[in-house]
Amino acid sequence: MSYLGQVMIVGAGGFIGSALRFVVSGWTQRLAAATVFPVGTLVVNVLGCLALGYLGGVAEYRQVLEPGQRLFLMVGILGGFTTFSTFAFESVSLLQDAEVARALLNTMLQVLLGFAAAFGGYLLARAI
Repeated sequence: MSYLGQVMIVGAGGFIGSALRFVVSGWTQRLAAATVFPVGTLVVNVLGCLALGYLGGVAEYRQVLEPGQRLFLMVGILGGFTTFSTFAFESVSLLQDAEVARALLNTMLQVLLGFAAAFGGYLLARAI
């Protein structure tokens, strides 16, 4: 499959995942309207992590997903649904490979740099 074909597969899945994120997050947040906690995002991230972990396990242990299916489901749909799922799955993979220090470093960097980037972007938006 050509690189452009791969990009198209990921893009199609990303469209579906992003639309699903919008629907699921919004619906969940409306159900929990009395809270100021971002429960919609939390639900999306947890569901995305669960789905990516499951699909990763199926792909590894049962060898049932072709490369194009992996791109569409795991990179496209779940990447559009949430990138947190990818981060969590990669950390779990490091732990399974007995790379505890790298898994911890990945977790710390993802969280700390993610917060720092979000805060920096917020400050930049205020400054401009």
